[in-house]
Amino acid sequence: MDVSPISVGFPLRGEWCAVNTPAHKVPSHGTDFLAQTYAYDFTRLSWKNGKPDFHSKNGAEYLLGRVKLHNCFAWSQPILSPFSGTVVDVADGWPERQTVHMVRDVLVALKNDLLLNEKNLQDLRQLAGNYLIVEGKNCFAFLAHLKTGSVPVQKGDRVLAGQVLGALGHSGNSTAPHLHFHLMTEPDPRVASGLPCCFDSYEAYREDTWVPVSNGMPGRLERVRVCA
Repeated sequence: MDVSPISVGFPLRGEWCAVNTPAHKVPSHGTDFLAQTYAYDFTRLSWKNGKPDFHSKNGAEYLLGRVKLHNCFAWSQPILSPFSGTVVDVADGWPERQTVHMVRDVLVALKNDLLLNEKNLQDLRQLAGNYLIVEGKNCFAFLAHLKTGSVPVQKGDRVLAGQVLGALGHSGNSTAPHLHFHLMTEPDPRVASGLPCCFDSYEAYREDTWVPVSNGMPGRLERVRVCA
C-alpha cells in the first residue's frame, strides 16, 4: 500500500540542490540499507557559465586533492531541525578528511559499500559520520555527515522546528560535503524502514524564475532555496 509523503521543514537555508532524491528514483541511493529508501543528499553548487561546481577551485586541483573543505560552498553551513521533537540519538567526534579528492573519496565510498553491512557495522559513524536522529510526531529524522564538533545538542534534548542542530560536513561515507537526510519508522536505522518525505515550503528555479513550491520533492540537481 502506498504511503503518502510526510511533509517537514527544509533543513537548510539559502540555495541548494539534491544530488540524490526520491523524486528521481526509489531507492534514491540504490538500497534500502539503513532505512535510506527515500533519502536526500543536499549540497550547494555554483552555477557559473551554466556548469555546476561544488567548490571554488578548478578541475585539475580537484583531481590533485587540493580542494580544502573551506573551498566547498556547502561546508559548515547550519543544519536546522525539520520539526519540533526530541533528540533520540547523537554522535559527534568522527573526523573529516580535510581535503576533497575525487579518486580517493570515490574509492572510500566503494570500499564501504562492499565491506559494511548490517552484521559488521559496529558504529553508524563509519557510514553516516557525525549524525543526529530526531523524533517527531509520526517519524524519526536522520541527518548525517555533520561537521566534526559542530553538534550543540545532546540525547534527550527537546528541539524546535528550525533550531540549529549542527553544521554541514564531510564526515563518514562522503564524496563531498553534503547533508544526508531521510525519515524513518524507528529510532534505529538498522531496523527501521524508510518513509517518503516532502518539504512544506521552498522555491524552485524553473524557466529562469523562482517559483514557490508547497509539499514538494526537489528534483535531481534542481535549484531550490529557502530564505531565512
